[in-house]
Order: sequence, then C-alpha cells, then structure tokens
Amino acid sequence: MHTEWKSFLAARGAAIADDRVLHFGDPAAELAAAAEGDVLTDLSFLALVCARGPDALSFLNAQLSNDLLRLDDTRHQLGAYCTAQGRMLAILRLFRREGNYCFQLPGALREAIVKRLRMYVLRAKVTLEPIDDLVRLGVAGPTSAERVAAAAGVVPEGDGAAATRANITVLRLAGPHPRFELIAPGPEARLLWVELSRDIRPVGAGIWDWLDIRAGIPTVLPQTSEAFVPQMANLDAIGGVSFDKGCYPGQEIVARMHYRGRAKQRMYRAHVDAAALPQPGDSIYAPNMRAQAAGTVVIAHAAPRGGFDLLAVMQITSVDAGELHLGSETGPKLEIKTLPYEVPG
Repeated sequence: MHTEWKSFLAARGAAIADDRVLHFGDPAAELAAAAEGDVLTDLSFLALVCARGPDALSFLNAQLSNDLLRLDDTRHQLGAYCTAQGRMLAILRLFRREGNYCFQLPGALREAIVKRLRMYVLRAKVTLEPIDDLVRLGVAGPTSAERVAAAAGVVPEGDGAAATRANITVLRLAGPHPRFELIAPGPEARLLWVELSRDIRPVGAGIWDWLDIRAGIPTVLPQTSEAFVPQMANLDAIGGVSFDKGCYPGQEIVARMHYRGRAKQRMYRAHVDAAALPQPGDSIYAPNMRAQAAGTVVIAHAAPRGGFDLLAVMQITSVDAGELHLGSETGPKLEIKTLPYEVPG
C-alpha cells in the first residue's frame, strides 16, 4: 500500500494491518451493510502488474489460460497461470490500460508469479513491472452503478465490461448487486473516495472476499497454489479458460479434462457454523471418502447472520451424498448453497 494512500485512509478511520484495511470501526455493521446496501473498500491487498512492450500480448497469451486476443479496452478477463501439470499457481484479473496489459492477483503471490513469468520472457520484447502507484477501489451495492457514474464519469454496462475516462479505469464485476473496481492514480483516487464515501459506507477489505464468495469467484492463495486445475475452481464456467486458443503451460491437462473426461471435483458455495474462521487449504471430509479428505476450502468469510460463508473445491460424489464436515469426519456440517451461474457437466 502506497504510504500517502495509507495515511489518507487512516485519517478516515481505517484500521490497517499488513497493507490490508481490517475495518472502519464497526466490522459487524459493515458486513450487514454489504448484504443489502452500498459499500466502498480499498483493494490494496491485491497487487498489480503491467506487461509493457510490443510482445506483451503474445507473451501473456502463451502463458495464461484465457484468450487475450479477445481482451480490449472495453473488456476484462479472468485467467489462470498454471504449472505444466495444469495446476493453478494463481488466478489473475486482466485488463488493458494506456495500451498496456495489466493483471491483478493477491499481493502475497505477486513476487513469485512475476519471478516465474520473467524466466520465460527470453528474447520477447516485454517487461513485467509491479505497479504501486495506482490505487484500486471496490464499490458494490444496489445503487452503486449510479454512484460510480456520478463520481467517475463512466460506468461499464454488463459483467466483464471495462471503460476508462480521465485516467480512471472502471471494471464491472459479477455479483447479485452491481459491483465495480475503480483504478486510478493517488490524487484521482483520493477525490473518488471523498465523493463516493459521502453516500456509501466504507468497509474492510474482507467484505470484498465475502462478495467474491457470494458471486462464486475463486481465488488462489499461497495455501492453495498448485492445488487445483482450473475446472475444479469453475474457471471454465466464468470465462477464465479458452479451449480454442494456442498452447500455454498445462493446456494439455486442462483440455483433456474438458474434451475426454469429467471433472471429479468442482467448486461449491457453502455455509458452516464453526467456532473459528475456516482457512484456505482446510480439509473437508465426507462419509463416502472415509478418512480421505473430500475437499479443500478456497476462501471463507464471516456471514452477516452468523457462521461463515465459503467456497470449497469438493468431490462431486461427496456433495451428492449430502454430508460434508469441516476439518474432520465429525466436524461442523456444511450446508451447500446455490451458485449464481451454471457449472458445465
């Protein structure tokens, strides 16, 4: 988090730890507001990288699971960076800004992912530059589209749309209510925050995690890096995998699962009444798997009405059997919730 931006947020009541806004004084009320109202949060816990140079497009397209040839100034995409075995090292959100190809990922993964990508640059005319001077804001809620239009002067229409005006890039994200990410230099971001916070409640960054859970949008964190093939996390259902583009690391495994097989694991949304917040990588058990884990937590967050909401990759047969437990064979029971999209197969 940029020092000036951190001071700006702290002066407005933000409790900050490890470059992540924890809350603005009342976490419970902030979570309640996110369920039905408009909320505003800082997204500095997500890191940003820009690929610059004449070969930026071809280089990234040869490394990631999505088709960047379909990416332009009006669209953004999700994509996976995989190992040769098809396991996801990270999930990236990609967009264009000022002619460059930028991608966003959890801050804890940025150094490792940039280092690995640079190993494959070779003679390509491309540079990968971590970007710390662009601030990202998250806005969500029933009237957020109107608020964003008034503050930024532009609002993209439809999930996956993007627009840039006066140095402010706006991405529209999926969710039960309209959801946006605003990307701007520090001075413009401060003006946006002042304008938006007049009518929208500032909340901690964890609220964005809960909104992702609600929308069924996965993430890969250090605890789950190399744990999942893209289809296990439903990336094929939300536009993060292209099956008709050229090769990329892991493409053979991903394509084989799509064309010749059927995923035995898929990502589900669930609720659990547990004593403590489930952590990414925690195991889930089911009677039909005996002592072997039947699934893995992707991400979790406190639910507005108590307990915890989560996304987890689980054995389809175990979910169909109807009994799943967190942490052990006798742990708290999971309640499966519907996802807001169709899952192939």
